[in-house]
Formats: sequence, C-alpha cells, structure tokens
Amino acid sequence: MTEEQPVTVITGTRKGIGKFLAQHYVGKGHLVVGCSRGEIDWSLENYEHVQLDVGDEDAVRELFRQLRSRGRLDNLINNAGTAYLNHSLLTPASAMSKTFATNVLGSFLFCREAARLMKKRRYGRIVNFTSSAVPLKLDGETAYATSKAGIVMMTEVLARELAPLGITVNAIGPGVVSTDLIRGLPEETLQRVLASHAIPRLTTLEEVANVIDFLVAPGSGIVTGQAIYLGGP
Repeated sequence: MTEEQPVTVITGTRKGIGKFLAQHYVGKGHLVVGCSRGEIDWSLENYEHVQLDVGDEDAVRELFRQLRSRGRLDNLINNAGTAYLNHSLLTPASAMSKTFATNVLGSFLFCREAARLMKKRRYGRIVNFTSSAVPLKLDGETAYATSKAGIVMMTEVLARELAPLGITVNAIGPGVVSTDLIRGLPEETLQRVLASHAIPRLTTLEEVANVIDFLVAPGSGIVTGQAIYLGGP
C-alpha cells in the first residue's frame, strides 16, 4: 500500500457481485479489504480477506480497528446480503430476524465504523445495496424487500448526518443479476421478475460496477442520499 493508494472495504466478497467488485477495484489500483462468513477459494494481490459475520458488532469493530493503522479509508461498499423468498404466511420469525441481521444491522455497523474512520480525513464514499424489489413490491419477498427498504431509509438519513463530515452515502438497487440465488429460481419465477422491470433482462456485473464507479468517484461529492435502481421499476 502506498500513501496515495485508495483503500476500499467491500462486504460479502466470497463470491458473486462482491467477488467481482473486489477484482474490479484491485484492477483500478485500490487496496481492497473484503469479508465474508466463509473462507474464500481465491486470492488476489492487493486484496486482504477477513472472515466475519457482518452482524457481529465486536468483529466489525475489530476489523476497523485494524484499518485505522492504515490511516485512511476511501470507500465502503456494503454488498453483503441474504434473501428469504416466500409468502408472508410461510415466513417464520427466524427468517425475518436473519434477513434483517445481515441486510440492515450489518450494513449499519459497517456504515457507522467506516464513518468514524473517514471523518478524520473529511472524505469518504459509502455505497449500500438495496434492491429493485423495493419499488417493484414483488409478492413473495416480504422479508427481503422490507429489509432492503430499510437500507434506503438508512442511506437517506446517513447522507444528511454525514454530509458535514465530507462523506457521501448512496444506494444501488441492481435488477436481476445472475448469482447463485437467482440461478436457483424456477425459470417461470425468473421470467416473471424480469418482466416486471422496464428493461426486462439480466443486469450484468459490469453494469453494477459502472454505477458504483460513478458514486465513489472523487468528482461525485455532490451526489448523496440517492437510490439508483438498475433495470427500472
């Protein structure tokens, strides 16, 4: 790491979108610190991995304690998430609790600790992951969509709280991306979800990264409190 090398934290990097983003930002010259509950089966120069549960406050605090020794944190990308897709009448409380612990609590803990570090340089970019399930209000996604709606409200409030510290907070809501979760859906369900978007096709990983590139760019310091949904509601 050099003094000018951007430092980017990305959650949920074991696979899927998070893994792609880790590779993407390392390719842009960042030092990337990633995390996941499980071990990873890949390695990359200028990438460091921490195994933790994003909803574990003590573990998150320890990660950021270690980051403070580097003296800077430029970007946080809160990608880690989980989904429970079922009718509300078939959704147990345990599923709702697990979904909120990862999606909402985990994102909050990382936002809070990242902001505490970013405020020292009065600069920072935070990007949270919401979902197109929020504006589309798809049936069968009560737990998931409700948690992701919470991310939007969190983003809007944090944007106001952190603006005086030079920190922007925005959210991205990808459309349907070809991840393990989506590949496990019945084809009929997948097509129904795709058809609900204005642009009824899969969102590519490159398209997700393109929007995040804009939100974390130094020139985007005036952009905050926004939720950008890919594919259109």
